[in-house]
Amino acid sequence: MADLRSRPIGATATLGRRGYPIIESATGGELEIVTGPTQAGFNPLDLLLASLAACMSMSARIAARELGLSDEFEGLQVGVTGEKASDEPSRFASITVTLAFEGTLDPHDQSRIAHRAEEICTVSNSLSLRPILLISSA
Repeated sequence: MADLRSRPIGATATLGRRGYPIIESATGGELEIVTGPTQAGFNPLDLLLASLAACMSMSARIAARELGLSDEFEGLQVGVTGEKASDEPSRFASITVTLAFEGTLDPHDQSRIAHRAEEICTVSNSLSLRPILLISSA
C-alpha cells in the first residue's frame, strides 16, 4: 500500500502600513503581492485563477491516467480567465477554463479528461460548491 502523506496547507498574509502583502505558505514558500496595473507579478485575483489553473492541470494528468489515456497525453496548457461582476459584492461573475492538449488525444478524449479533471480538482470543487468561510480576529 502506498505511503500517503498529507501536505500542510494554508497561507498567511503579512502587511505593514505601506507596501503590499507578503504571502507565506504553510510550507515556507513566499510570494509578494502586487496590485499596480503595470507591475509584473500576482495580485489576489491572479492567485485565485492561478490556483485553479494549476489544480486543473495536475488533475487532468491524473484523469488521463485513470481513463487509460496516459500514452496519448503528452502535456497541456490550462488558461483561466475571470469576468468580474458589475454589481456588488465584488466577485467573479464567471470563470473560464481552457485546456489545450498536446499529443494525439482526439476531441472526445480531451473532453473526457477535462470533465474528469474538474471532478478531481479541489479548487474547482471549492469554487463550485462555495465552502463555508469563517472569519475571525486573533
